[in-house]
Amino acid sequence: MRFWHVARAGLVVLTCAAVVGSLATACSGQRPVGQSPPSLEPLKAVGEGEGELNLVAWAGYAEDGSNVETADWVTPFEEQTGCRTTVTIGNTSDEMVELMRTGRYDGVSASGDATLRLIYAGDVAPVNTALVPNYESISPFLKDQPWNSVDGQMYGIPHGWGANLLMYNIAVVRDAPNSWTAVFDDADRYRGRVTAYDSPIYIADAALYLSKTKPELGIEDPYSLRPEQLDAAVDLLMQQRANIGQYWSDYTAEVEAFESGAAVIGTTWQVIANIIGANNRVPVNTVLPKEGSTGWSDTWMISSKAAHPNCMYKWMNWITSPEVNAEVAEFFGEAPANQKACEHTTDIDFCDLYHATDEDFAAQIRYWTTPQRECVDGSGNDCTTYDEWVDRWNRITGRT
Repeated sequence: MRFWHVARAGLVVLTCAAVVGSLATACSGQRPVGQSPPSLEPLKAVGEGEGELNLVAWAGYAEDGSNVETADWVTPFEEQTGCRTTVTIGNTSDEMVELMRTGRYDGVSASGDATLRLIYAGDVAPVNTALVPNYESISPFLKDQPWNSVDGQMYGIPHGWGANLLMYNIAVVRDAPNSWTAVFDDADRYRGRVTAYDSPIYIADAALYLSKTKPELGIEDPYSLRPEQLDAAVDLLMQQRANIGQYWSDYTAEVEAFESGAAVIGTTWQVIANIIGANNRVPVNTVLPKEGSTGWSDTWMISSKAAHPNCMYKWMNWITSPEVNAEVAEFFGEAPANQKACEHTTDIDFCDLYHATDEDFAAQIRYWTTPQRECVDGSGNDCTTYDEWVDRWNRITGRT
């Protein structure tokens, strides 16, 4: 199992920093209060492929054998459909949003901290799930969710998912923590050796913790924060900052930090723990804390400007077929979205390890969802936006 991180080269994009005035809302993708996404019609029928497909994807999601010879599900797709596929790696959700706004790509494997930005900006189109036969066997708890649908309309096909877990070095952290208290209120016990995910969406981790430990704040949904609730989460993260040795977004950075001893506790993905365990340099354990956790559910979305919509629909069905979804999930290190994929994993224990069909486990995860002015939990129209989260995160990390 390997997880690839590939740098982009030669990318020139228009960023939100260059947009002012009335264009700001469109650029940020924030939902105008009381409004719905742009009126776009999903495809009515899938025809012959156009012969070409251009994707934006997380590294490891669309492998063609060039990184690992045995990891190749793009070439069989091309042979079957005639859709010659080009993949551009997006290293972060922000990069993916920027790339999709160029209009040069047919689809994207978007995480929940990008999906609503793309939907409300009109960058992606609604999906006719009836044209994707494998949608039927996607786990029900991944369908019609706040991060991949609006008003009952799906805007993509779920691909894979996972939890943001607590990982610790058992030779150093001997009390087997089962709470996020270990990296928040008790983080000074490991001062300078705590690590955390480097993204504005990490604010939701603090909000989730506060929703359990300070109920008087009234936090019901970690992605639907009023200004005073955002302030409380930021205050907690500012306190945590004094104990952080390193923030990570590239998984290899966390692997190196734990193996060198620079980090002994922090948020992680199961695949990272697996890599560290396989390297056999330091003993680590992971736990889903008692407060629950945040996590990701990635969705294949089609561009509203797709030049090759038929090929994109063929890809969405191919990548979520049981056999291919199993192959991708094992290579990447996540739970497959298709329930039938568990019949095709090479490791018979894989789906148990990743809780792939465990609805009770999945229910403990608050999946990344883009914060919007109109609260994503439907509780009002006075919530803080992703742009505000970005500004606050930059202050937390000292980037502004």
